[in-house]
Amino acid sequence: AGSVNQALADPATGNVMAVIEATAGQGTNVGYKFEHIARIIAGIEDKARVGVCIDTCHIFAAGYDISTASGFESVMADFDRTIGIKYLRAMHLNDAKKECGSRVDRHECLGKGCIGMEGFKYIMQSPYFENMPLVLETPEPDLWADEIKLLRSVE
Repeated sequence: AGSVNQALADPATGNVMAVIEATAGQGTNVGYKFEHIARIIAGIEDKARVGVCIDTCHIFAAGYDISTASGFESVMADFDRTIGIKYLRAMHLNDAKKECGSRVDRHECLGKGCIGMEGFKYIMQSPYFENMPLVLETPEPDLWADEIKLLRSVE
């Protein structure tokens, strides 16, 4: 939090918002539990200039199962309870090559990994993500147009 406070206090940053991305938990990384992110936010002085980005592969690898409707709702309720939905600013969309809880950050094309298209259907239909940046971060640029069409088809 100290580094974020220092950056936000610098006049050169203007009114920039610092967005913390949830991690998969590889090695000694922090940020793979919602509690880690909540502690970072608690130490930030200007909370109006901080937000959170959920990366679907990262949270799945960290143990948050978003592949089913009940799992997705449970994860979002946990996020709201622990961090606060008001801090949610963006989402990175990607499937996961490894199983839930693996703590391995390996992005996969949508519907070809362990999350599966059902998980993305819940995301696309959720009111949590209306008017929010959803950034496709899958490994095959040649498939991006098709993946965007696929996401729009399950909205």
